[in-house]
Amino acid sequence: MTMQEPTLLTTEELAAKIRYSQRYILRHLVDNKLLEGVHYTRPFNGRKLLFFWENIQAELNLPTPIRIPLASGGICHG
Repeated sequence: MTMQEPTLLTTEELAAKIRYSQRYILRHLVDNKLLEGVHYTRPFNGRKLLFFWENIQAELNLPTPIRIPLASGGICHG
């Protein structure tokens, strides 16, 4: 059984999913509620943030969608 890669979201994509503004996420959630290394990362030590959707989803207690791995390597969203 292989470990699935985490879903990485930009600030804009995360804002659309949780319906908060990008500004609110960056000013109030990052480093207060969301922890670096757990909920987000700064690739190449840059300014851009990428968020780990599964960790944020678990924190928000959102239902996890059913994903069925396919033999071809794809995923069926069932």
